[in-house]
Amino acid sequence: MASTLDRYTHGHHESVVAQHRKRTAGEAAGFLLPHLRAGMRLLDVGCGPGSITLGLAEAVAPGEVVAIDLSPAVLEEARGLAAEKGVTNVRFEPGDVEHLGYAEGTFDAVYAHQVLQHLARPVAALGEMKRLLVRGGVVGVRDSDYGTCTWSPPDEHIARWQELYHAVARANGAEADAGRYLHGWLLRAGFQEVRLSGTTWTFPGYDSVATWATSWAERTTGSNLATGALEHGLASRAELDAIAEGFRAWCRDPAAFFSIGHVEALGRRP
Repeated sequence: MASTLDRYTHGHHESVVAQHRKRTAGEAAGFLLPHLRAGMRLLDVGCGPGSITLGLAEAVAPGEVVAIDLSPAVLEEARGLAAEKGVTNVRFEPGDVEHLGYAEGTFDAVYAHQVLQHLARPVAALGEMKRLLVRGGVVGVRDSDYGTCTWSPPDEHIARWQELYHAVARANGAEADAGRYLHGWLLRAGFQEVRLSGTTWTFPGYDSVATWATSWAERTTGSNLATGALEHGLASRAELDAIAEGFRAWCRDPAAFFSIGHVEALGRRP
């Protein structure tokens, strides 16, 4: 079986990590922050370059945040960011959500941002998160739903990208529309007091349309998305190049608009 890193639909291409660096706890974990308290111990699953993690560390200080990711490169970047910002109550470690080695009841809170959509066994992963929580501890997960993507003006290349993204995720054993399943997954994992909220990234707004479209043009030809599409025989190199050029041409329209929805879910360990 492929490793979780191999199945990560985005991968850690610079076009991906550059977008991740812009994320903050206020935006990406705003639904969880009111439930955090000073002195808590928190696990951040799939922390990436650490921009969200540092906000979580501030929320629980002087409590500790342990942040894990699969990529040594992004962990090193996260450590550098923490040092630059003078954040000392965070520890970055290599770790896989499917094989968490911490003892039961180690954490008061667990957070995972855009992680479950890449897993073949999301309910099992949530079960591991639940095991790590103290009784009454809180989990906060947020995932996109690629089926909610909308854009204007209509463009056949972007429509093909959406179709291809779903196909690559399925080939990886993952669920690109994870957001709509979070409620059921948390219930199946045994969480109680499950509460949902939703947010939408809009472009322009969250970022410029050009920045977003350029990122996806680069991902379509250079990230794990491209590798997966080619390895699974879902697209040719020429088609990937055409999709990328389609993104670049589409975003030059001053009226270009894109949006994608996210579902946020909270649950408690009984």
